[in-house]
Amino acid sequence: MSEHEIIFRDDVTVELIKSSASDNDVVWAARVSTAGENSKDAVGEDASRDVGLINYLARERHGSPFEHTSMTFFISAPIFVFREFMRHRIASYNEESGRYRELSPVFYIPSKERKLVQIGKTGAYEFIDGTPEQYEISVKAIKESCLVAYENYQKMLDAGVAREVARVVLPVTLFSSMYVTMNARALMNFLSLRTAREGSHFPSYPQREIEMVAEKMEEHFAQLMPITYGAFQKSGRIAP
Repeated sequence: MSEHEIIFRDDVTVELIKSSASDNDVVWAARVSTAGENSKDAVGEDASRDVGLINYLARERHGSPFEHTSMTFFISAPIFVFREFMRHRIASYNEESGRYRELSPVFYIPSKERKLVQIGKTGAYEFIDGTPEQYEISVKAIKESCLVAYENYQKMLDAGVAREVARVVLPVTLFSSMYVTMNARALMNFLSLRTAREGSHFPSYPQREIEMVAEKMEEHFAQLMPITYGAFQKSGRIAP
């Protein structure tokens, strides 16, 4: 068995690394169409006017002014979350590589609050709580599989097998980390699809683990751009 400490986690982490994102960025980008080189003049002087403009842009889905922003997040989550995340071709990604570094034995297990049972048919289903027995079976099976997989990974490395080959035995519940950079318009699109919220114009049914990531990203977004975030909510969480 590997001498590495095996860690099982039921959470994800999202850190805002840097940002150039404010409601004022949206205002001056929008006003250039009428004010030209004077578009940055008087930005922030009339708060109600700025709020009205941003709400108008969100409501009428004039999205390009929201693109003049940038947020970079550092995210730690299981690999299967990243594979869903990267379906969104509206961001820049850099993920840690199993080719160039030995991967740490950190694995995801569902928390006791994670709903385990799917009912209904595709496109019209919901998840409900599992029984204590179902939870125990699930966690036991995941842990056993991860322990065997990581032991075999270490055996291959110890035998001199390349990291890029040895990693193929590892499961998608393994934690990875990546930087993600996106603008506010892209983030709103992501949130509209990867969170389930009352009042959403188009209901979404995200997997809980990617929703956990989205919720943490949304908290940062709401703090950085409160007016834009409010407009997103008022518009039924539709990306402009």
